[in-house]
Amino acid sequence: MREKKACLIINPRGGQNIAKLPDITTVLAAAGWDTDIAIKEYGGHTMELANEAAEKNYELVIGYGGDGTLSQIVNGVMNAGGQHSTVGLIPGGTANVWASEIGLPTDPIKAVLALVNSEPRKVDIGHVEVESLTFPETRQNGQGQPGGNKSQKKKAKSSSKAKHHFLLMAGLGLDAAVMGHVSKPLKYRIGPLAVGLSAAKELPTQHQFPLEIHVADGSRKGEALWKGEALQVVVGNTRRYADIVEMTPNAHIDDGVLDVCVITAGDPLTTLQQVASLLLRRKPDNLTSEYFHGAHLTITVPATIDLQLDGSAVKLKDYLSKSDRKALEQVENKEQVMVNYRFDAQPSALRVAIPYTYDDALFEDSAGKKQEQHDSAQEERRQSAENTSRDKDQLDQSGVGERQESQQSPEHLDALLQNGRKVAVAGV
Repeated sequence: MREKKACLIINPRGGQNIAKLPDITTVLAAAGWDTDIAIKEYGGHTMELANEAAEKNYELVIGYGGDGTLSQIVNGVMNAGGQHSTVGLIPGGTANVWASEIGLPTDPIKAVLALVNSEPRKVDIGHVEVESLTFPETRQNGQGQPGGNKSQKKKAKSSSKAKHHFLLMAGLGLDAAVMGHVSKPLKYRIGPLAVGLSAAKELPTQHQFPLEIHVADGSRKGEALWKGEALQVVVGNTRRYADIVEMTPNAHIDDGVLDVCVITAGDPLTTLQQVASLLLRRKPDNLTSEYFHGAHLTITVPATIDLQLDGSAVKLKDYLSKSDRKALEQVENKEQVMVNYRFDAQPSALRVAIPYTYDDALFEDSAGKKQEQHDSAQEERRQSAENTSRDKDQLDQSGVGERQESQQSPEHLDALLQNGRKVAVAGV
């Protein structure tokens, strides 16, 4: 039988994730996976390794790390077309929101056991790019002529290291500012507390900002969905935010649309109510939140507003052409420059490993799938009953055999673990 090829990409986190590696590779080998190992060595390396693995048609590309590692792998695989490799995860980071969403254990060994008992499922992926920049009135060529509100319509040629895809959600505002100022060495030492320290530092500097949301209609803005002042906007492909709040509670990962939550500006009382709702009810307060959804959206914010994808801050300049970067640098007050972000849902764009034990809460078509599975099982039982009704003794013996096979399966797994295949190591 042909061996299945997997690539395990590790964020070493100062060696913390290396200790469990022998046990992880043993389980993978026991399950029939011939696994190559690659270790992240520098920023952006994970995305490069994932892209290379996908281009080599590895059937399974596994990230061993947190949501940041997963984000890099998703982007690497998507940049290779996203159709040949299934993306899997072994949680090992500061934030593990995706693992919580699909019921993956946080213990690495339990997680890899769940991984080898998973099925590839096609899911939607969010995509973001900068459509254009709108500049304030300027004086051109030093001759005192108004330049007007010039919008750079030419599509930006972004950096090869720019992340355009997200599996979980994107955020504009406070959360991106916080994530952009988290110390990575501190995060590795004290975990989520480092994010809390960054939040305490950034909170006093944040303020409401002008926001517009439109339906994207081809190359132009379509119907206006919302316009006003906001503190935060979240574009969700899934539901959980920071692993505790369902910011987009109606999101499904296979419905072909993105869900948007806008947290609006308010007085100190409504702001306090919003914070209390997030902490106690684990969802935004409806009085200060607005919800929208769509497959293609244009979101316009000032150039000073930060962006994050799947919990990792990204830089605006990485999405811009050289000429747009230069033009932006020459503007003294960058709050007056408006960025038009284009968000698109890419339906069924990527295969991800989903444990068989998952309850399918994120899948809109789960009811139909479960009904199909039920009907198939019913048909199998009917055919089995017809084939064995002529010989009751044969039916009884078949039942005994099934029970014996079920009892022997743990012993079979032990045998596989004791005779695991050799694991190749690459990229060290």
